[in-house]
Amino acid sequence: MVKRTSSLSSAAFAIIIGLSIMPARAEVATLPTGPKVGDQNLSPFYRWTDALPARPGVMLREEPIAAQPEMTSAGLSARVLYTSTDLRWHAGIVPVSGTLFLPKGEPPAGGFPLVAWAHGTLGISDVCAASWSGHKARDAVYINHWLDNGFAVVATDYQGLGGPGPHPYLIWEAEGRSVLDAARAALSAHADKLAAKLFVTGQSQGSGAALGATRIAPTYAPDVPLLATVATGVVSTFPDGPYKAPTRINSPVYVTLAALGGSLPDEGPSADALATDKGKLFLKAAREGCTAEMRAVAKQHDITTDNAYVEPIEARLTPVTDMSVTRLPVPVLLGTGTADTTLVPRRQYGAVKALCAGGSDLVWKTFAGATHNGGLNASFGDALAFVRDALAGRKVQSNCADVAEPGEPMLPSTEIPFND
Repeated sequence: MVKRTSSLSSAAFAIIIGLSIMPARAEVATLPTGPKVGDQNLSPFYRWTDALPARPGVMLREEPIAAQPEMTSAGLSARVLYTSTDLRWHAGIVPVSGTLFLPKGEPPAGGFPLVAWAHGTLGISDVCAASWSGHKARDAVYINHWLDNGFAVVATDYQGLGGPGPHPYLIWEAEGRSVLDAARAALSAHADKLAAKLFVTGQSQGSGAALGATRIAPTYAPDVPLLATVATGVVSTFPDGPYKAPTRINSPVYVTLAALGGSLPDEGPSADALATDKGKLFLKAAREGCTAEMRAVAKQHDITTDNAYVEPIEARLTPVTDMSVTRLPVPVLLGTGTADTTLVPRRQYGAVKALCAGGSDLVWKTFAGATHNGGLNASFGDALAFVRDALAGRKVQSNCADVAEPGEPMLPSTEIPFND
């Protein structure tokens, strides 16, 4: 999660984004690979050595995995590998990993509706892929809620987590492609069990992926039957929106993941070139471990955003969470915990106001006392009702006219699961 520097004019900002994450060019470049971009030797499943199909959204292979203890309603649990299109490094078709879960029992007439889940920050190293290390307990419980209510779930790891090359951390159009292509692959490979009815949901990093997938769906994946989107712990920022929200998160974890995940322009200095001795320890932790290991190293060596690099590296990062104001093509539910200190409610309110200003069919829900973590499962009842309305063809009643600016984060509730 990165800072948008106020000194950037709109024109300069557009130039930076064009340099760093412009759409794939006609020529195909070589994808960076190896330990410096977080590649690890997981298992042969993740390494595709044959020629790749020429189109995204193709299921390459699946293998069964043990159901997680939290997923009591999973009838099928599988690791999947499918094709997507690289945006950030212009490398064409790439393999991306993920997981697929079907509810127990026979599908209803027409098949199970499908939820495409976009997870929050785990890291940039392959070992952080949820398909390899398992979904966080918080996320597994959330996935199980969907299964328990008759929805299948496909969960991308995102490009570069598990699959080859860097993970384009927080680059919403790149992550959105991973989400949409996971859905394409699942719907095609399991057409006998899945309905042509897709919902996208994401938390934190995944909220940007979910909104990104929604935004690009009409042009990138017009064949995907997207009906509605849910995003919680909203990371997306709108510099041209009507409300100027706070955007900075003073954490070396997010800054370093962004630096390694494609937010540094290719023509500038690398994260290694900008790192202090402390920063080099931190980069090693990011490339070999996940956020828990990074936080442990930061605590052990007193690493901060200010002492990890020889200059304020945030000023060099492309503001990849930024979106322009637009109307989203399907109804959207945004959820915010009022005790969220990671992405404070006022920041999330900025996204609400921008999407309302763009004319989106939007509902904003707040959850009293819910933290960044706790807000996900606290939102499920509203998310389920929202999705069921979309399934039934009921028109969304937007509450844009009634939203009000929130205050500072409140104290966390002790009654909400995972509310740390």
